[in-house]
Amino acid sequence: MRVLVCVFLVVALAGQGVLGQCDANTPYRTFDGTCNNLQNPSWGSANTPYGRLIPAEYGDGFSTPRRSKTGVDLSSARQISLSLFTEPNMLDPRMSLVNMQFGQFVAHDMGMRAGSSDPILCCQNGKVVPTPGKRCFSIPVQLNDPLLASGGVQCLDLVRTLNTCDVNPATCTTQQAQQMNAATSLLDLSVVYGNSVGQNSLLRTFIGGRMRVENRNGTEWPPKSMGTCSQSIQSTTPYSDSCFMTGDDRSSITPQLMILHIAFLREHNRIAQQLQISHPQWNDEKIFQEARRINIAQYQHIVYYEWLPFYLSGDLMKQRGMIGQMRDFVSDYNPTVNPTVLNAHANGAFRYFHSSIVGNLHLYQESRALSGVVNINAHMFNTTILEINDGYTMLTRGMATQPMGLNDWNYDPEIRHYLFSTPMRKGTDLKALDIQRSRDHGIAGYNAFRQYCGLGRATRWEDFGYLRGPADIQLLNTLYRTVDDVDLTVAEFFEKHIPGTQAGPTYHCILMEQFLRTRRGDRFFFENEMTAGAFTFPQLNEIRKASMARILCDNTPSITQMQRRAFQQIAVDVNPLAPCGTLPALDARLW
Repeated sequence: MRVLVCVFLVVALAGQGVLGQCDANTPYRTFDGTCNNLQNPSWGSANTPYGRLIPAEYGDGFSTPRRSKTGVDLSSARQISLSLFTEPNMLDPRMSLVNMQFGQFVAHDMGMRAGSSDPILCCQNGKVVPTPGKRCFSIPVQLNDPLLASGGVQCLDLVRTLNTCDVNPATCTTQQAQQMNAATSLLDLSVVYGNSVGQNSLLRTFIGGRMRVENRNGTEWPPKSMGTCSQSIQSTTPYSDSCFMTGDDRSSITPQLMILHIAFLREHNRIAQQLQISHPQWNDEKIFQEARRINIAQYQHIVYYEWLPFYLSGDLMKQRGMIGQMRDFVSDYNPTVNPTVLNAHANGAFRYFHSSIVGNLHLYQESRALSGVVNINAHMFNTTILEINDGYTMLTRGMATQPMGLNDWNYDPEIRHYLFSTPMRKGTDLKALDIQRSRDHGIAGYNAFRQYCGLGRATRWEDFGYLRGPADIQLLNTLYRTVDDVDLTVAEFFEKHIPGTQAGPTYHCILMEQFLRTRRGDRFFFENEMTAGAFTFPQLNEIRKASMARILCDNTPSITQMQRRAFQQIAVDVNPLAPCGTLPALDARLW
């Protein structure tokens, strides 16, 4: 804790000092995100506060969790989860599970709540600890809870995110608390490369520009971390007691999230090998930085041109200038745009897609015949499954073949009642955690964001008539005392989606604002021609060949075919399986 506080204080006080240290001529990003903006070097950097669209709403006006406008506590987040959300296994008819999993990868790349791994006990195995600390904000479980009460569960654990008041309490008499983001806000694959020079140094070989890997059974894997996966289930294999070491401590949460980490790690080394062959005179640092730059550019292209259009609508993105309409440079970098991740995005709107998580993961053979099914909770924080019985490859095929859940108010029971459960630990409720986290962060109510987005502000319950239906409005009325109390993370699920998108008007507004800032506030965004070391036009065209399908093909043993649009399910007529060799591929010889 003391180390974290020191880091945050140094970052907060060193802005002007960093400016003098920024190299405007380097073509390479810093690992911690500093100096991306030469006028405001800390914008978008790690260990800085999340941004705000509108001021926080705290119970005491400064730092305590959000409360009702009447001054009392809001209804239990678990009670709201049970009352408003259901759990039929509704699957998306078009999109594959890799679509959902890539979203989690992107979310982790842009944000990591500071202090999230601090060893603070608040609610231990369903019981409130005798003397909970000031950062404890456990979720009460009612005596009539249909699933948890019978097991004696009285609370769900939640530790408040480290904020500026924790770092410097003196500021909280005049300024609102702001939660700290330990990751860079930029789309820079910090989940692969780390958020600091020190972290990155542990991940590199310093030979041939390569990242560290360990070869086991003829396959390259990330190195094992020095710590252990404390939540992994019992196993007799040699690898059951540790997680992989990556740029992000959360990489081992689920097997398929780890697959994406490994895929982009292997992609870096694959590119580095090609560059070393093409340029034997380049030293390790040159190869590493060029491979990193190409890897990040491919990733950014996939995010904006392949993944986001499904959620936000490609046409609407073009109208807002979020993606280019011509195959040319899109030099829209603006040094007055702050790319810092918004609190309402990272801890509100972006969590909307948790509803697309499925509780059972499918394993597929190369013919796409189903080979098996595994429970997601049984393999959280446990990388063993990837290294035995061809698990990595079969789960990769499964991720690209299995449907994801619909983006709606239905949550799979595995994440709504049993998340992180083990034989030795009670599970929790992801939807309740999302609601409670938004209150911890003082994220303003749904009504305030409706007004910010120009969609009108409700003054009575009848003004919510545009939501899903009268029954839902009545339920909201019974759970919240005023229209201003309704949580952003709740009401959005009852907005009708904008045609061609996967979000209602309010979340769409927040997501569009965030991803506009993310690209326009990034001096090194891959389409920007007006920066040091910008890609040449032929190189840019190579970057634009990148696809999720090719990333999976090139970095998964024994996969020889993949549908061209991997975020969409296989469809014989419009998205059939194709030999990996026929998919467009970047030619590193142009560098």
